[in-house]
Amino acid sequence: MATSSGNSSGSSALQIMNSGSDQEGLQQVMDQRKRKRMVSNRESARRSRMRKQEHLTDLTAQVGLLSKENNQILTSMNVTNQLYLNLEAENSVLRAQISELSNRLQSLNDIIDCIDSSKWLLDTEEEQDMTTQFGGDGFLNPWSNLYFNQPVDMFMC
Repeated sequence: MATSSGNSSGSSALQIMNSGSDQEGLQQVMDQRKRKRMVSNRESARRSRMRKQEHLTDLTAQVGLLSKENNQILTSMNVTNQLYLNLEAENSVLRAQISELSNRLQSLNDIIDCIDSSKWLLDTEEEQDMTTQFGGDGFLNPWSNLYFNQPVDMFMC
């Protein structure tokens, strides 16, 4: 029994010693894995920062291009808007001219209607009275001296 208990206590001590060295080896392996993981994580973080920096650089370049394009579009819009305003002003002037010319045409048409509707064939006595009164051939010669400086609206009915 003594031998078996001695062997047993000797093997227990041996197992404790072996387990102690196994624990140290296991600890070293775990430390080594931990260091590898830390190095790997650092490298991964470094790559991630580089990708992020590249992405930021790309976005900054894109912002520059879009700003330039936006300024070109705004300039084009301002030029187009100015052209539009110029055309609107010109159109307004042309409309006013159309209105003025239409009024003139209407006045001239009214004068023509008035002349056409008047009795131009006068009796001989009346013709002579008109000839002596207005000089020359009366209304039939509107370019005579008496009519040359007369306003147009004297013919209005």
